[in-house]
Amino acid sequence: MVTSWTSTDIPDQTGKTVLVTGANSGLGLRSAQALASAGARVILACRNPAKAADALTEVKDAARGAEPVTVSLDLADLSSVAACADEVGREATQLDVLMNNAGVMAIPRRETADGFEAQFGTNHLGHFALTGRLLPLLLQAPAPRVVTTSSQGHRTGKMRWDDPHWRKSYGKWRAYGQSKLANLLFAFELDRRARAAKTSLVSVAAHPGYAATHLQAVGPEMTGNSFMARGAAITNRIFAQSDTQGAWPQLYAATMDDVGGGTYYGPGGAFEMRGHPKVVHPSRRARDEADAARLWTLSEQETDVTYAWP
Repeated sequence: MVTSWTSTDIPDQTGKTVLVTGANSGLGLRSAQALASAGARVILACRNPAKAADALTEVKDAARGAEPVTVSLDLADLSSVAACADEVGREATQLDVLMNNAGVMAIPRRETADGFEAQFGTNHLGHFALTGRLLPLLLQAPAPRVVTTSSQGHRTGKMRWDDPHWRKSYGKWRAYGQSKLANLLFAFELDRRARAAKTSLVSVAAHPGYAATHLQAVGPEMTGNSFMARGAAITNRIFAQSDTQGAWPQLYAATMDDVGGGTYYGPGGAFEMRGHPKVVHPSRRARDEADAARLWTLSEQETDVTYAWP
């Protein structure tokens, strides 16, 4: 059992290439900094160019090894996902770790460039497509790993098979719960398929507990609710752990030798809200193999991406 691990305990990552989605702020930025300081070559995949440039400066300051780079990625646009995968292919000959970290939470109903509900489209379908397009690079690495960030919100999630894009009776928190449940169904199904194909790829998942990031304020900001945005900031200051601490579970999952495929990491404190990383248990729905296979088929149909296993 993990009791006191922090990002300073990351093993030497020299020679490894890691891509982190949503690396311009929050958990993604802290993960990128920690990995760069451990010697990894970090590729920061970001949507906003200005924020990406600022983040790159911070990660460069932390780097102890190969210089980090940025690539453009908008997970809410499948053409951007394809272009990002192509760009990564020009930057690297192999990819040791893919951290599917980026996400949105409890936002007003929006649609992606491809007509998907924004939370399902960004949090799950965008990452499903990116992982599939990067699979050949991952399989070039000797021990590739995919880490997908979920949330305690997955426990309220339920797959809405008859209307996954919430075109009827949208509920922002219910849609968020579905997207985070989809993250876990995907992570565990990816691991099963990787093993069935007799590859060395390991797929795991992690959640940050309650970490202070900008994620909580995005929804209120999109609706112009300054009162709720200020309230989120105050609540973060009082109750949340830092984004540095929130990144520990996904960093443990990405780097430690004792991590097994299909495992799920989160904070070890009360109610998994804060603390050092440990193995945690997902909901029963997240372990439903029939639903995972059904989601995989749906995701292939929606994204037109299939995984090229050897």
